[in-house]
Amino acid sequence: MLIPHPLLGLRDAQEFTYLGDAALLQRPSPESDGAEDAFCTYVFLRDNPAGLHRELWYHEQGDRSWLVVTRNTVTHEIVAAELASDVVLRQREVGA
Repeated sequence: MLIPHPLLGLRDAQEFTYLGDAALLQRPSPESDGAEDAFCTYVFLRDNPAGLHRELWYHEQGDRSWLVVTRNTVTHEIVAAELASDVVLRQREVGA
C-alpha cells in the first residue's frame, strides 16, 4: 500500500506505524464538565467501520511526521493524506 505523503510524495506503508482513529486528535479537556466520562470514551471506545475512515499514521522511518489518512477499510484505497498538524489547526479555527 502506498501512502501519498503531502511533503514527500508516495511512500510505502511499511515506513509508517498505524496508530488508530484520527478522532484521537480531539482529546477532551480535563477541566470540562463530565471529563471523567469523556476520557473513558476517548481512551476505550473505538469504531470499527467498513468503508471510509480517517486514521493516524506516523512516518517512523521517514520524516517522523504524523498524517491523517482517509482510507477505505474494505479496499485499502487511500483517498487523502494530510499532515495531522494542519488538521488540528483547522479544527481550532472552526472551534474558535
